[in-house]
Amino acid sequence: MTLKALAARFALVVSCGLMMATPAMAQFWQCAPYAREISGIDIHGNANTWWGQAAGRYERGHAPKVGAVLAFQSTRRMRVGHVAMVSKVVSDREVLLTHANWSRPGAVEHDVRAIDVSAAGDWSEVKVWYGPTGGLGTSSYPTNGFIYSGRAPVVEAAPVVDTTIIATAAAVSVIPVAGE
Repeated sequence: MTLKALAARFALVVSCGLMMATPAMAQFWQCAPYAREISGIDIHGNANTWWGQAAGRYERGHAPKVGAVLAFQSTRRMRVGHVAMVSKVVSDREVLLTHANWSRPGAVEHDVRAIDVSAAGDWSEVKVWYGPTGGLGTSSYPTNGFIYSGRAPVVEAAPVVDTTIIATAAAVSVIPVAGE
């Protein structure tokens, strides 16, 4: 193998390594710990247990409010449910959610669209924006309702996973060696 071929392989390996690097401040978030962090609702365990655990501890209801956590039920595709915090109420049937681990594993998404598609208008079934398709898609998800925290949300407190990959080419200098 020539020195140039070896240098080219080295540059390729270094470039691939840089593409896989994760920033030191990045964190892989599950939905429940992230919702707890930003909403102040001190419930632990899988997301599908939050609604039951909130009974008697937090107010619950079917009207969206900023800072409330929307508790999703378990489904075949979401076995442990999901929780997401309401960051803005757009209308009685549309909100913006801030949540983790939805469109990309471990990633945080801010202000994504969710709409109430329930027949009764009670937020018992929703569609949520999904990054890879860039829209609401065709799937709808059953929910239990909203858990109200009673305090202002703290979205800035939790670090966000940077899902942007920056590829950098490694500069390799080929220095001729005597005899080549």
